Amino acid sequence: MKLVLRVLGFAALLMGLLWMGQGAGLIMWPASSFMLAQKVWILWGSVLAAAGAGLLVLAQRRT
Repeated sequence: MKLVLRVLGFAALLMGLLWMGQGAGLIMWPASSFMLAQKVWILWGSVLAAAGAGLLVLAQRRT
């Protein structure tokens, strides 16, 4: 279970950071993405990244 939480947490954290970068216009990939330079994706990305970080903390605390 600890491994599953770590994998999900890491994936959520990376995807959230990607969404934040796309929303801020820092990552312009893929070129046809509807998320590029749309500020709302900074919010959704930060929520997802925070959830991923929470999963990583939860995985660390499990014995």
